[in-house]
Amino acid sequence: MSERPLVGVGVIIRNGDHVLLMKRQNAHGDGTWSMPGGHLEYGESPEECAIREAEEEVGVQITNLTFCTITNDIFEEEGKHYVTIWMEGTYLSGEAQINSAREMSAVGWFSWTDLPTPRFLPLEHLLTQGYILGNEN
Repeated sequence: MSERPLVGVGVIIRNGDHVLLMKRQNAHGDGTWSMPGGHLEYGESPEECAIREAEEEVGVQITNLTFCTITNDIFEEEGKHYVTIWMEGTYLSGEAQINSAREMSAVGWFSWTDLPTPRFLPLEHLLTQGYILGNEN
């Protein structure tokens, strides 16, 4: 296990009461549904990371980014520890697609009240915290 946690940014991309999810593969959380996201890079703000990851991973542009919460995500089996910064943004444009077949097997819009399972650990933690879609912090 790494001596220090890594920082990830999870991106809740909202389109009405639906959110964009991707099914992970070939990485920790393989086979689980996740929001787009990734590592925060040196000198990058969480907002910049969210915008970059949304475009890189699923090909959509987002706007109106707001901070949601932070989750503490320890993947015991993989020996990974992440602090995930959650950002919520509104879908602006682009066709949701799989931009990396190596990293994901599916992408789709889902009702916030009917999210598919199994879910990636950070998403489970977000839901366990009781996060409400569109919640103004």
